Amino acid sequence: MRRATSLALALSAAALMTTPAAAADTPKRGGILKFASVAEPPTTDCHGTTTFAMIHPVVPQYSTLLKAVGPHDKTRIEGDLAESWEISPDGLTYTFKLRRGVKWHDGSPFSSADIKATYDRIVNPPEGVVSSRKAVHQDIQQITTPDDFTVVFKLKQPNGSMILHFASPFNCVYSAAKLAKDPTYPSKEVMGTGAFKFVEYVKGSHWVATRFEDYWDKPRPYLDGFRLFFVRGTAVVAGMQGGQFDAEFRGRTPQERDQLVAAMKDKVTVQEGPWTTNILLSFNTEHKPFDDVRVRQALTLAIDRWGGSESLGKVSLIKGVSGVFRPGSPYSITQDELKQIPGFWPDINKSREEAKRLLKEAGVTNLKVKLLNRTIAQPFTPAGIFAIDQWRRIGVETEHVQVETKLWYDGMESGNFDVCVQNISDFTDDPNAQFNTLLSKKVSAIAYSRHTDTKIDELYTLQSGTVDPAARLKIVNELEKHALTQAYNIPLLWYQRIVVNNAKVKGWELTPSHFTGQQLTHVWLDE
Repeated sequence: MRRATSLALALSAAALMTTPAAAADTPKRGGILKFASVAEPPTTDCHGTTTFAMIHPVVPQYSTLLKAVGPHDKTRIEGDLAESWEISPDGLTYTFKLRRGVKWHDGSPFSSADIKATYDRIVNPPEGVVSSRKAVHQDIQQITTPDDFTVVFKLKQPNGSMILHFASPFNCVYSAAKLAKDPTYPSKEVMGTGAFKFVEYVKGSHWVATRFEDYWDKPRPYLDGFRLFFVRGTAVVAGMQGGQFDAEFRGRTPQERDQLVAAMKDKVTVQEGPWTTNILLSFNTEHKPFDDVRVRQALTLAIDRWGGSESLGKVSLIKGVSGVFRPGSPYSITQDELKQIPGFWPDINKSREEAKRLLKEAGVTNLKVKLLNRTIAQPFTPAGIFAIDQWRRIGVETEHVQVETKLWYDGMESGNFDVCVQNISDFTDDPNAQFNTLLSKKVSAIAYSRHTDTKIDELYTLQSGTVDPAARLKIVNELEKHALTQAYNIPLLWYQRIVVNNAKVKGWELTPSHFTGQQLTHVWLDE
């Protein structure tokens, strides 16, 4: 039986994170962290969305059962509300021992009932509630609470990714008492057990939170609170240089990095690394002619990803060429295999001739596309412009519709588009997470392509329940090749994460995802 204790986790974290520089920095208590976000939350319900625009303002007010921390090669799972956990030898039972003395922001005590109510809501969302991660938790069969500080999950089958998904930053733990009164309360009220307590949200302006004095992990948080400013992406650099805010945790372009370093020199720090996020173009298969695989393949064949990587990598956040997984991921198909798939052929002239042939064969000679996109300058705008330019080269005319985040989600959920610019974006390198976007609408709430391909769903379930790593990888690769060839959703390019913060911001570590590391419990200001 496998067991992880809080002591072992603390020792592991210390071994990985202590460096001579870090050891010399003693956290200071106090100060208000001022940081920027280039998008506003479409909802304050963690379970109902997939965007950083919710994570950055909302997550610091909540806790999760577990949490994933660290860079790609050192990613580890730590307890948050869970103090320790055990997994049965058959992989079907997960038993969590919970922390005592944890309080909700309203002063009421936390218990196992809150974990059960939270995960019941994720697995079986009641009417009026959207669960964006229902698919990745579909193997949870039963949740029981033997006592106030023990929760037991029984699975239908072994799941190679389950422990990771208990650490999802989107799995905010909610109050069972409040959910019993109103299952939609998280979209109306921000009330958790996190390190920070909600103060106010002024749309179009800012979000404010203050230190929760009864937070369980003393002496954290170090900050007195935080103030988040909602700004356009182009205003981030000017705001940092002018001292309006000291951080922006999503990412900057190479040009913006260079501009900040040139202007602020040693007053900024730069952290860079690969990002588990891409730009994904999804076809609405309920709109003709996008139900025809020939049309979808033609539109992916028209895109010069290899050339686009070189040009866009200099001016935007997107650079890497890969399929369903980030470049270099242990789950990716090989580059040689990738180059055999339509849309990834190295010879762009050959690709575009085949694209024209397929459109003609499908009887679509004057194709017009409504492209739904998001009003985020990086990298959504350049990605949309790039796709439009590439399609123009095979005679396709595109209407580029850019809207703010909530309307973007509304449009994708209602199907008011032909093609939408979205992401494969999750908090970790994991097949269950990365494939969630590619599943059928029957299985996944974020399957905006609306396809009905049961082979993808079946392979997804099969790989999820395969414990042997080599056998699982074989199924994962088969699923990726099938999904890319059918082209319901086509990866454009993958992000490279570059975060530039004021040097006085301490205790923040770059992770492979802009979703993780945002509880801000370890962040402090050297001032």
